[in-house]
This record gives sequence, structure tokens and C-alpha cells, in this order.
Amino acid sequence: MTKRPTERLGVTTLEDISTLILQSHDLGETLNNIVSLVAKRMRTEVCSIYLLEDDHQTLCLRASKGLSRKAIGKVSMRIGEGLTGMAAEGRRPVAIQEPQSHPRYRYFKETGEERFHSFLGIPLFDRKNPLGVIAIQTTETRQFSSEEISALSTIAFQVSSIVINARLLDSIRTQEEEKNRFARELEETRRSMAEPVPAAEVGTETALRGTVAYPGVVSGPAHVMGERLGFADILGQEGVEVEEERQRLEGALEKTRIQTLYLEKRVAERLSEDDAAIFHSHLMILEDRSFIDKLHREVDEGHSAPYALEKVLSEYIEAFSRMEDAYLRERAVDMEDIGRRILGNLVGQENHVLQLKQPGILLAREILPSDMAALDHEQILGIVTEAGEQNSHAVIMAKSLGIPAIVGVKGAMKAVKPDARVILDANSGCLYVNPAPHVIEEYSRLEQDCSRELNRLGEYRDLPAQTQDGTRIVLRANVGLVSDIDIALRNGAEGVGLYRTEFPYMARGNFPDRHDQYLLYRKVVEGFEGHPVTIRTLDIGGDKALPYFGHPREDNPFMGWRSVRISLDNRDIFATQIEAILMAGVHGPVKLLFPMISGLEEVRACRALVAEAEETLRKEGIPFAKEIPLGVMIEVPAAVQMAPQLAREVDFFALGTNDLIQYMLAADRNNPLVSKYYNPLHPAILQVLRDVSAVAFSQGKGLCLCGEMASDPLTLVVLVGMGIREFSMPAPFIPRTKAFLSDLSLDLAREAAREVMTMTDSIQVRDYLLKVLKELEQGSRPQ
Repeated sequence: MTKRPTERLGVTTLEDISTLILQSHDLGETLNNIVSLVAKRMRTEVCSIYLLEDDHQTLCLRASKGLSRKAIGKVSMRIGEGLTGMAAEGRRPVAIQEPQSHPRYRYFKETGEERFHSFLGIPLFDRKNPLGVIAIQTTETRQFSSEEISALSTIAFQVSSIVINARLLDSIRTQEEEKNRFARELEETRRSMAEPVPAAEVGTETALRGTVAYPGVVSGPAHVMGERLGFADILGQEGVEVEEERQRLEGALEKTRIQTLYLEKRVAERLSEDDAAIFHSHLMILEDRSFIDKLHREVDEGHSAPYALEKVLSEYIEAFSRMEDAYLRERAVDMEDIGRRILGNLVGQENHVLQLKQPGILLAREILPSDMAALDHEQILGIVTEAGEQNSHAVIMAKSLGIPAIVGVKGAMKAVKPDARVILDANSGCLYVNPAPHVIEEYSRLEQDCSRELNRLGEYRDLPAQTQDGTRIVLRANVGLVSDIDIALRNGAEGVGLYRTEFPYMARGNFPDRHDQYLLYRKVVEGFEGHPVTIRTLDIGGDKALPYFGHPREDNPFMGWRSVRISLDNRDIFATQIEAILMAGVHGPVKLLFPMISGLEEVRACRALVAEAEETLRKEGIPFAKEIPLGVMIEVPAAVQMAPQLAREVDFFALGTNDLIQYMLAADRNNPLVSKYYNPLHPAILQVLRDVSAVAFSQGKGLCLCGEMASDPLTLVVLVGMGIREFSMPAPFIPRTKAFLSDLSLDLAREAAREVMTMTDSIQVRDYLLKVLKELEQGSRPQ
């Protein structure tokens, strides 16, 4: 079964529509934003949305771009009345030229629509129940094509979801306003009677918004983590006994070191050594002579140990907070975490750990790494924080555990009482507090639907990936942490197509040595039990920085000193990693992949380093994998042009489509000003993928495509049709990709690839592929 078409318009209209609710303040504003956007994208003079009233019989005009503003809220009709009512009644699109000549046409003087000569109406549904109609009109007579009808149907599906969500939020706001009004009136009445207002008399029901850190939908009681012991009340305490304070300080530092060792061990056992590595860096700080000397100097000047700690930590935290690099800025949290534990030991208070007795949603102003280490993860269904850092260690650990999380939720601690009923929608970034019954019902249905779909897709986990006619496709997983192994295996991955080795480096306080890297790579290789693991060498720079590795400030870091360029300029670090990978290769099939290659000189330099690494290991008598397959990432235009020559130097190509699209189209997909130009269906991108694939096939080289294109059915059809048979993707996409492939015939994929290669613009390509997938979903071939 394929995904709905709405899931495949990610970079155009639907992506923009799905963000409108975040930019709107109420349902009316949401609808107005939608009709304006759709009219522009569909190139029509009018777009209108009619919604069904509470009587479930009357359609009322709620928003329009192009019709008279006076008509909004006034024009209404029964289901079956007029062309709009006809679309709702028939539950199908209605496309008509010269609508005023149609027998079902109904004229409304308020709209001024007699000047429009084409009409297309698409029904909106909430499940199978009518919700309304979205309609477009044009001044010119226009025959709406099947592609245009399909496109608006796709938009209608997304609009329905957004209207439902907006109505939920609007309903909650209305009820909240009503309760606030009631509370004010009650307070005024009691004041006049000189009676106090009981604190908990008026209930609360609200919806709070934040930024998605890890998606998912969960519900349950709120576990509220109270404020921790802090520095706010610490005074200088001049004239203290210096030697006594020094001993007190040393005792607290030693106790904190022991606690940190315990936390590191606990996280390593429950998650992985990678996730525990942050506590190793905490230990380094606790052992750092400069840090300790600064504390002692403050005490020697006659200040108390808590005051010395507060002053020194403030300097560190301020220094971190001023740094431009996001990763380094967030290390201020680590200093706060360390300081909190030292202070607790100084004043004789053990750090309070929230005891979770039942599964629920964890709420906190901020969750520090030691919190995540000490909490019972089995009882955490979701995470909500007021702090807004998406790349904090706590969030990284939550992702490793697969826990839905949102951050930057202002006012959460004040709005949510312990054990309050909450719903965390980490798909849209919303937290519902004390939700109304209809909200609970809607999300219960959503959770059930998700559970059923996961169970259905689970049937494909252990089945081979193949097309309808039996053509074998290999689906591997992208991994970055040891904890990803279980996730990949649970989803039926056939090994690893891309192991991003920079993540373990980012979680540590310094470069891991050869033995540490070997143990880490060995764990991944053995975890996949005979399936190949493709290990990409260090890819830092750009948006990935290491706190302990000095990196120059660059105006354009994505095209600067990064990836293999850094590795080749730091040959000792590079050689250490290659040696560790070769050592891990004796425990299972390993392939070695070099990123961001732009020419033969780099490939040959990398090959020379591999030869040197082999010689080093041979001299030391250490077993290693011999004749390990070597590959290059094809992700910059120069590599595309040099593909025939590169193929003669390596054993396989990895098509890194995420970066390749950015570099080919000069469009940073994370930059909202140009993200619309980041287009996987641009004809130039499709031609490049075809040409590079042809080079690999003609020279008998392996080829694996990594990137988001692998997990999108819209592009996967074309890629399979081009002849690509190996893909690497986030593991959760594997079962649904297997399900999609089981409905796809190789003939259809080849025909689709041939057709799109004749097309000259991406809109034409997208419309055609949407038609292919819609027909495939309905079980028939497109004509």
C-alpha cells in the first residue's frame, strides 16, 4: 500500500500549507492563509473554503481569495445545493466550464462570481464524514486537467487535516477564554462579597506550542520535574576559615567525580558508550587543573566554597554562551549540570531524582544529562522542556531511546500541574493540557490508527524487499549511534548503507583513540551479523563541529574546510580512524567510504593512507581486513563530472543525494529564503542520477543511494526505474518502503523513468509522478 499523495509534496505547496497553522492565531486566519496560498500555486483568481456547520447539513463560506469579503460568513447552502453542495453531496470532484450554465448552479449576489468561467470543487473529509469543500475559479474558460484535479485533491486532503487541528485549537482557546471570563466574573463577585477565591477552583484547558525535537504522539499523566537546587541565594561569606573551605571543596569535588563515574556506567549499560561519553567529558572538567585552581584562588581570597563555585562556573557558562557555534553554546548546560552536583555535595543535599511510578510525559524547565541518566526511561513516554535547545545531550539521548519530545515550550512549568492529563503531539509541536473530551477522542483514534499501521507494516519486517514481479531490492539503514542497531534490526534492515562516524566524536570530550574506535565499530559490525556495514570516515565541518577541535571561522562553511579535506590535512587523526575500521573488518563485512570527494588526487591520497594503515597494523601484528572495498560519496558536481575516472579507482559509489541536490542547485535546504529551490525532481538532478548510475553499471561498480530520495515513493519509482537496486535510509522507513515496492512493477518503474527523463520542468515531473502513484494506489496503470 502506498502513502497518500499528500505525503509526497514535501517541498512545494503542501509543505507550506502544513506550516500555516503554526503561523496563524485562530481558525479564520489559518483558512485565509490557505486560500491565498492555494490560489497562487494553482494560478487561479479564486480559491474558497466552505465548511460544514454544526447541523452537518449547511455549508458556509468561511474564507476566500478572490470573492467579495462581504460574502464570507454570509453565503451558505445545503449539501446538494449549488455546485459546491454538489461536490459535497457526491463526495467527488466537480469540474465545470461556464458554471453559470449548469442546471445545479446557484447564484449568490454577494460573491460577484458571475465573472468566473471555470469551477473546480473538491470535497473535504474528516475520515469518511463530510467536512466542507475547497473550490477554485478562473476568469478565463479553463479545462481542468486530471493532473490539476489530482493536485487539488492532494491539497484538499492536507487542508482537511489542518482544519481539524485548527478547529481543535480554536475550540480550546474559546473554552479557555470562557473559563477566564468566568473566573474574572467569579472573582469580581467574591471581591464584592469579601470572599477569597479558592486557588484550584477554576480548571485549565490549553494548548502550548514548541519545537519538535523527536516526532510522535503520546498521552498520559504529567511528570513535572521541580526546580533544582540553585545558586540564587549564595552570598560571599567573607572571612571564612580558608583551610576548612578548601577541604570542604575537595570533598565535594571527589564525591561528584564518584557520582559521575556511576552515571557514566549506568548510561553505558542502558543505552550505549556513545551516549555515556558526555559524562567522560564531565570527569575531564572535574579533573581539570585550571578549573580547580580557579576555585582554590577564590577560596584563598576568603570566599566560601559555594561562592567560589558560583563565580567560576558563571565565567565558564558566560564564555560558552557567547560562542557562535550552536554545539559549543549548548555546552553551557554541561557546566550547569556539573555545578549543580558539586553544589549539592557542598551543602549536604543529595540531588533529587524524580521517582516515576507510572508511564507519563516528563516536563521540566531543562533536562540535564545527569537527569536522563538517573531517570527510569521505561516510564518516560514523552519529553517537554521550556529550554529550547534541540541539540542538547539530553535531547540526543531521547532520540536514541525513540522518545517523542518538544522543546522551547514557554510557560509549560506554570501551566501543567503534576499528574495532569496531557497529550503530546510531537508531530506538530503541540502539548494539550487537560484536553477536552473531543480532543482526547481524536488523539486516541490517531494513536490507534498509528498502532494499527505499525502492526501492518511490521509484517514486512522480515520479508525481502522486492517489486511486484520479484525484482530484488536491497534496503539498508543509515546509523549514527550504537543504539540505532536495534532500531535498524527491528525494521528489517539488511546491514548499513551509511554509518556516520562523526556522531561518536561529537559526544566526546576529545578524539577517541584507535582502540575505542575499534570497539565501537566492532559492536556495529557484529550487531548486523554478517550483513555489510559501510563506514563513512569523519565528516565534520559545515553544521557539524567538535568542541575540542579548533575550526576557523568561515563565511561559507558548507563549501569550506570540511569532511575529507579536514581528514587529509590531519593525517594522524585520519590514519587512526582508518586503522580502527580495518581492525573492525575482521568481525564482519565492512566497506570503507570517503565523503565529499571532488577529484582523483583526493581518492589516491585516501588509498595511500589505507595502504599505510595496513602496513602499520601488519608491523604491530594486529589482525585486519585485507582488500576492504573502498568507495566514494558522489555529492559534489565535480565528482559527477569525474565519475568515469573515479569509478576506475574505487569499488563502489554512494550517491549522497541530500548534499548533491544542495550543491547542484546552489540551494541550502535549511535556509527558508531558498529552500523552495531545493528540489529532488529538478530535471538536472534526475539526469545526474541517471548518468552516474550508468557509469557505475557500465564499469561493474557497486551503487547505493543514500538520502531522503530513497524513502520517498515519489522519487523511489524513478530511481528503481533507472536501475538502482540498493538504498540506505532511516530505519523506520524500511517496512513502509517494502510495502510500497510490493505493489510496484518493474515495467511501470521503467516506464516512469523514461517519461520523466523527457520532461523539462519539475512541475511537469511531479504532476506525472503523482498521477503514477495515484493510479498505482488505485490498482490501475496510468495512460
